[in-house]
Amino acid sequence: MRELAATEPERVWLRLKAKLGDPEMVSRDGRRRARREPGASQPFGKGRDPRGIGDVLAGFADDRGWTATLARADVMAHWPELVGAENATRTEPIAFEEGVLTVRCASTAWTQQMRILRAETTTRILARFPECGLTSVRFIGPDLPTFQRGRRSVPGRGPRDTWG
Repeated sequence: MRELAATEPERVWLRLKAKLGDPEMVSRDGRRRARREPGASQPFGKGRDPRGIGDVLAGFADDRGWTATLARADVMAHWPELVGAENATRTEPIAFEEGVLTVRCASTAWTQQMRILRAETTTRILARFPECGLTSVRFIGPDLPTFQRGRRSVPGRGPRDTWG
């Protein structure tokens, strides 16, 4: 037979253990150990096969909700493959926000050419990267100099006054 607890803390512990149950069985870890069958964990058992790094990283990105962001970055990185080498030399994707891909073109002529190819470009992007969330592609022309600020600015109607 077991000896009676000599100290007050031991008696309190035994009373709590009797009322609440054994902590080895009540805690989450204790319940997990109790459910596990002896010998259930085997080194070469089911579910222990190694997985490829691509599968692991894809699962990691899915868990954190990064797939759309990574797909958008892939669209920017693979732009020459999506539109062709010649078009890629004259265009540059500059932003991908709220489903709209903004592309800067080298000239207004290239802007118009790319607007004509917008449907084909959108189809290629969505076929290759469906997770990117693309809704539309916006082509803009080159940045042109402005006379509104700087050394050559004049109060009044703007550039129309400086041409002659």
